Amino acid sequence: MSMFSLSTDAQAQPFKGEKIDPDVTSGHLSHLTPDQQSAFAAFKDIIAKAQLYSPQRPHPVHDEPSLLRFLRARRFDPQKAYKQFADAEAWRKKHNVDALYATFPVDEFERARRFYPRWTGRRDKNGLPVYVYRIASLSGPLQKELNSVPPERRYQRIVALYETMTRFVLRLCTHLPHRTAPTPISSVTTIIDLDRCTLPTLWSLRSHLQEASALATANYPETLSTIAVVNSPSFFPTVWNWIKPWFDEGTRRKVHVLGKDPGPTLRTLIDPKDLPKPYGGDLDWTYEDEPALDDAAKSAIGEMPKGPAIFEDGEVRRPTAPSDSDATAAPSAAGNP
Repeated sequence: MSMFSLSTDAQAQPFKGEKIDPDVTSGHLSHLTPDQQSAFAAFKDIIAKAQLYSPQRPHPVHDEPSLLRFLRARRFDPQKAYKQFADAEAWRKKHNVDALYATFPVDEFERARRFYPRWTGRRDKNGLPVYVYRIASLSGPLQKELNSVPPERRYQRIVALYETMTRFVLRLCTHLPHRTAPTPISSVTTIIDLDRCTLPTLWSLRSHLQEASALATANYPETLSTIAVVNSPSFFPTVWNWIKPWFDEGTRRKVHVLGKDPGPTLRTLIDPKDLPKPYGGDLDWTYEDEPALDDAAKSAIGEMPKGPAIFEDGEVRRPTAPSDSDATAAPSAAGNP
């Protein structure tokens, strides 16, 4: 769910291909090669010895799909994956992420959604949640409101929304029927809409966008599957040059620039019934709307919960702040392999 992701390898002009068909199984559970299985076992052994992971009592964010995201991000190099995982664990401890998410005010959480990629409530053909980020919606009064939020609190809002994506949306989508089952869903499809977006608006938002992207790359790796940039303006190559240093090579390769008529290409990845009308689909949904859950999601959870939530054991639950005893028993993020 990175905020604004573009590629040095992709084209700065509209994508000419006719189909988006990402590989959503390689390097995932149920599809690991023997070498990848060995690397996964070695990685878990390293982080267990460093007291960052307990197989007997794993932290809620230490499930196997989450651990594999770190390993994929480092091309199945256990030592490099350990370094990123240890840094992310230290980051979670520094920012008290579990308690932050569990105690985040519901009303503020709902207001914060307006500034970031929003889940449509639908999924692509592979079962991945479809997010939309309409940059022009952040102009005017909304941009002034965003700028009025103290930087530390703005950062905390971003953290809370990433926790929702990884601990609620991805786990719900894993629970729902999907073509790659039983492989868990661990990444998202994102449409970045630049319609009516001016160069001054993008320039004024650059630090906000970079902050969110850096946070995701470091602490929520491999949560992006496909990024489709639609309605790109004439100054798009200039924007491209601004932001391409923000992202690693793997992320940059996931970008497709689709121009002003994205429908034919997007429909190869997303069924028309699950694709919002502004992008060539049949779904009556705009960026300002709440998630329009499909029938399977409605059957599973009824409606989208307000505020912080997790999806666990087939149920919607509220996150709980760690107790003092949990904090004492939790592995230290300062261990060595």
